[in-house]
Amino acid sequence: MHTLELGRTGLRVSEVGFGGIPIQRVSDDDAVRIIRHCLDLGVTFLDTAFGYGTSEERIGRAIAGRREGLVLASKSPARDGATFREHLNVSLQRLGVRHIDLYQFHNISADEQLAEVLAPGGAMEAAREAKAAGRIGHIGVTSHSLELALKAVQTGLFETLMFPFNFIADEAIEKLLPLCRQTQTGFIVMKPMAGGMLENARVAFKYLRQFPDTVTIPGIERAEEIEEIIAIMQGPAELTAEERAEMDRLRQELGKRFCHRCGYCQPCPQNIDITTIMNLKSFMKRFPPERLYVGRWGDVVEQAKQCADCGECEGRCPYQLPIREIMRENIAIFDRQKAIYEAAAH
Repeated sequence: MHTLELGRTGLRVSEVGFGGIPIQRVSDDDAVRIIRHCLDLGVTFLDTAFGYGTSEERIGRAIAGRREGLVLASKSPARDGATFREHLNVSLQRLGVRHIDLYQFHNISADEQLAEVLAPGGAMEAAREAKAAGRIGHIGVTSHSLELALKAVQTGLFETLMFPFNFIADEAIEKLLPLCRQTQTGFIVMKPMAGGMLENARVAFKYLRQFPDTVTIPGIERAEEIEEIIAIMQGPAELTAEERAEMDRLRQELGKRFCHRCGYCQPCPQNIDITTIMNLKSFMKRFPPERLYVGRWGDVVEQAKQCADCGECEGRCPYQLPIREIMRENIAIFDRQKAIYEAAAH
């Protein structure tokens, strides 16, 4: 597989990495088998996170005895130094390693979050200590907000940026990608399939081949998925007229109902987590049901049922999405699938 240098980190990685969310949905043994199959096909960059349930542990099992030549990336949602240190200790233990090549601040999408991370005693201070001690190699950041991603890169403090990028959510093209190139910040593509909204892998990955200085980390749940993606990456690069027409069709079909997770719709007067509800179908495709239908997720959905139908969110949405309609549809789907899961469990 083709490899590239990840920004100014000096790390050389496969152009297609392994995204570690969906691997939670299969058994432990199947997860290990699938991850090792990815390694056999030339994948050298594996991305996971402290908050991805069983993902770190399963990757740790899969790479046991195969650590050399791999680039491991994980993340912490911590904003303060003490919590960051706790999360890093757990990540190292789960992965079964003494060193993580890239450790990222997970989802910095608001000014106050960035400020907290960079404040005295904040998570950045702890990350620098860990880097000096050789526990992590490089420091990165992930975000769903274009505005915050630009600010984070402009600080010069982060060696990599992970950001959603696909032919529907292509906001990065105008300013963010050029800024990353200018600052030699490694650009890691998350959501290449729009969080599961896109099903045509061929057009999705051929589109991303126009940006050969980025590394893409699709979430992998089945061996067939990585085989298909690698075949696309090794095939013809130029999009055909038929493929461009299909992209245009999908843009028209999904563009008016696709949440970009910018967060401008919030805060909600009813304290509804609008972004989560807008993306429920994506989460249902990627996370295991025992995480989705028990605890926090169910509470978020129940809170959303308190919607007062005021429409403030739609007035703030820069993409003019029918937010209330989409939320109602997603809640109905969630409730149906939850009922099926609970019936099967009993």
